[in-house]
Amino acid sequence: MAEKVLVVDDSREIRAFLADYILKPKGYEIVMAENGLEGLEMVLAEKPDLMIVDNQMPKMGGIQLLRVLRERNIGLPAILTTAFGSEETAVEAFRLGVRDYVIKPFDVEEIETSVERALRESRLEHERDQLMDQLMQTNSQLERQVQELNTIYSIGKSVSSSLDLQQVLHRVVEAAVYITKAEEGFLMLTDEEQGELYIRASKNLDQETQSMRLRIQDSLAGQVIATNRPVVLTDDEHWKKIKTSYLVKSLIYIPLASQDQPIGVLGVVNRLKATQFERRDTRVLTMLSDYAALAIRNAHLFAQSDTERNKLGTILGQTNDPVLVIGEESELVLANQAARLALQLPEGNLVGRPLAELIQGEDTLELLSQPAGKNFSRRGEITVNDGRIFNVNMTLIEGVGRSVVMRDITQLKELDRLKSEFVSVVSHDLRSPLTSILGYIELLQRAGSLNDTQKEFVGRVRSSVTSITSLITDLLDLGRIEAGLDLSLSRCSLAEIMLEIIEQQQLSIQNKGLNLELNFPEQDLTVIGDRNRLHQAFSNLISNAIKYTPTGGKIGVRVHGHDGQMILQVSDTGVGISPADQPYIFDKFYRAETVTEKFEGTGLGLSIVKSVVERHDGRIWVTSEPGKGTIFTVVLPTAVAPPASSTETRPSASTPTKNN
Repeated sequence: MAEKVLVVDDSREIRAFLADYILKPKGYEIVMAENGLEGLEMVLAEKPDLMIVDNQMPKMGGIQLLRVLRERNIGLPAILTTAFGSEETAVEAFRLGVRDYVIKPFDVEEIETSVERALRESRLEHERDQLMDQLMQTNSQLERQVQELNTIYSIGKSVSSSLDLQQVLHRVVEAAVYITKAEEGFLMLTDEEQGELYIRASKNLDQETQSMRLRIQDSLAGQVIATNRPVVLTDDEHWKKIKTSYLVKSLIYIPLASQDQPIGVLGVVNRLKATQFERRDTRVLTMLSDYAALAIRNAHLFAQSDTERNKLGTILGQTNDPVLVIGEESELVLANQAARLALQLPEGNLVGRPLAELIQGEDTLELLSQPAGKNFSRRGEITVNDGRIFNVNMTLIEGVGRSVVMRDITQLKELDRLKSEFVSVVSHDLRSPLTSILGYIELLQRAGSLNDTQKEFVGRVRSSVTSITSLITDLLDLGRIEAGLDLSLSRCSLAEIMLEIIEQQQLSIQNKGLNLELNFPEQDLTVIGDRNRLHQAFSNLISNAIKYTPTGGKIGVRVHGHDGQMILQVSDTGVGISPADQPYIFDKFYRAETVTEKFEGTGLGLSIVKSVVERHDGRIWVTSEPGKGTIFTVVLPTAVAPPASSTETRPSASTPTKNN
């Protein structure tokens, strides 16, 4: 589009000269006026891009015309021409905003340059003004978006930090009205039993409208529930009837969905003004509806968890078994009343306090403070101050710590003691007749020749007597170990003991074609203990690994020191132990059903191992998976000082090294 130039001059020749020789050849659109008054009318009517105005004219001169335009705030670029120039006229012209001041007569090149320069500057100023307007509009939009984001952010913080559902929903509706500049807003939830929508939170609604209920089947809000899609209605000509006596000019309905199921509607409406909602409003309301749905979901989950927590608290409070939950940093998370009484915990709120401040017994504190690693599971026994004995079962709780369940086994321990005494007495009394039987078997062979059948029977009797004798020996050993008798303490190299056992078992390992892996520390660490008993215990572990590992399998023995303790691990790739059997494998005479039919044994080997380890102030546990193998881990305190000059010896008895 050609730029328009207004020429105001009382000289027809000048107007013709400018039009024919200057402006038309350049493609400008030309408007002319003979004096200032006519020029003013042309400025108002034609809105030219540039004005070339003469200073000396009848009715109104150029300077006067420029003054009037200045008074009316009309910023029209102008070039002032005059035949009688003066410094005062030039100064006043430039003060009034002229782009150039030209003295008549002027040549073509001079006026062309002046016109082009004035229009170029005008174009640049116009572009600058447009850019400034765009920048202002952009800044305004950004400020509004920042306000919207701040509002949405505050709603998000409310959802994550507040448990007051009504407060959060009310803030959501307020934010919806504020951002969209709507007159009214509300949030409706479904009443599935009645098949209706009712208002849960609102902004600017009158009392009557707040009690409004809409049928889901035949209402616009119900359509949003049925389709799970927003509805936007904006029409200046027709009002919408949402409910009798409730007419609106424009509205937005956004569905609220929890786990993809519609549960309500967030709406904003204009009842008086016909302002149309924008697409941006729909997007913002969708975000707010998501926050509202999340708040409702959180409230329901909190109510459920609160109910379950109360149930759990009631159950734990009424159970007679002590129950604790210990955090990952060995702090107390939960303790029921039975646990408080058994462990004599102080009164008051104990949550978060370290166990070291609450537990009195060192053995109890050491057991409960064991770190929880992968596949963590521990069993142990503790004796509390009132003399009761508890079986302690600890289990890992991911992200929390470990649970501790204690069961009073005082009576069971007493029964076990009586049983052990009875077995010990009976076993001791059986050794004499068994010795006599073996003696008479030897005499039978000397009394005369035996036929093949008799020899077979004698061999079976000898084998049976030998098995019974071995069982009795194990029972007597177990009784002595549990009673703390027959312990001769000295410095023992664990690596030397294990190598000695490996050498003794080498033939069995070779016969089954097993792959043996040994991992001992470069610096030999020692323990204070009874070498014979430790040899007996670890021999049982390695014998079991060989027995239960199929031909061609692998067994491993690893010894290393850590934090003042010696750690021994015996692993195999054998049949494994089921989770149901693992808690009982250290009990006397217990044998897992999966190995009873395939492998011989008395069920005393691991009991002897556990008793020996515990008599040396150590711990033992098992990690196993059926079909993949087993790892037995033994932890013993490292010898930190040489033993006394005289070896500590307790009443001795024979200590045969039996492998189960």
